Amino acid sequence: MFNFIVRRLLQLPLVLFGVSILIFALTQLLSPEVRAVAYIRNEKQINQLPEIVRQYGLDKDIFTQYGIWLSNVLQGNLGWSTAARRPVAEALAAALPATIELAVAALIPIVLFGVFFGVWAGVNRNKWQDQVSRVFSIFFYSLPSFVVGITLLAVFYGNLQWFEPGRINTILSLTQGLPSVDGFLVTRALFTGNWELLTDLLKHLVLPVATLTIVSSAGLMRVVRSNVVDQINQDYVRTARAKGLAPRTVTYKHALRNALIPVVTMVGTILYGLLGGVAITETVFNYPGIGAFAAQAAIIVDIPGVLGFALFAAFAVTLINLVVDLLYGVIDPRIRYD
Repeated sequence: MFNFIVRRLLQLPLVLFGVSILIFALTQLLSPEVRAVAYIRNEKQINQLPEIVRQYGLDKDIFTQYGIWLSNVLQGNLGWSTAARRPVAEALAAALPATIELAVAALIPIVLFGVFFGVWAGVNRNKWQDQVSRVFSIFFYSLPSFVVGITLLAVFYGNLQWFEPGRINTILSLTQGLPSVDGFLVTRALFTGNWELLTDLLKHLVLPVATLTIVSSAGLMRVVRSNVVDQINQDYVRTARAKGLAPRTVTYKHALRNALIPVVTMVGTILYGLLGGVAITETVFNYPGIGAFAAQAAIIVDIPGVLGFALFAAFAVTLINLVVDLLYGVIDPRIRYD
């Protein structure tokens, strides 16, 4: 297993290198003047685009430009983000804690609801439980996340005034001297016993988490249901039943274990989708995470911001894929890493 982990980690720089080439090549479709806008930091520089183009080598060939950019990246300089008005590395580091807190809070109900109702439907195949689960999963899975989010926002904020958007109440943020973006605020409130802050932070997580749970758990439910039905019809399950094992033991101890292997893959996909930034959900709820930052960077053609986000997403996907591959061996010991 150690050699497998080392091999996968050694692939990480190659993946990042390939992603950086692809994304950087796409930015070359823009003119040097448009790309130069990304380096403007104040109004006085608006009329200095030709000087900025020459200063950053934006009129040179693509290989020279990529070499300059890659050299800066290797020194930890991802450029200046006009969307965040700060260096890209600082913007990503500031937005990441909020996204991690949202991802963790959303992943737990997504897995619980998806697995529970998927198994429930699979075990009761073609019965009313299966039909009810099928209708709900197809209905919610077909809904775009922004429709679910806006609907929840209209009902629970616009009408009932229960849950407001954002990450933290503005008045509470000012009275306690807290930033609205930087840091793991939930963790800080929990360990310092600041229950007023913790309650406010959790209230702001309710609607984004509900949106992600409704959309993502519906898809997971269908995958779990299909795999449970497939495993229940396997020969080893019939053999276990013929030996007189209890139906509950056969289902939950033998069939479910094998049914979970493809589910782990999908959970990994959901997780790096969450960590990569759920741009639409964060934008709808004005939640200051990486997804909202990436969306804003894309809208105003913040090239350093988009490139930095793409590198982070590739890094997160590679690491989570490694964890998923390792979990295969935990669930099914027959899987080898040779």
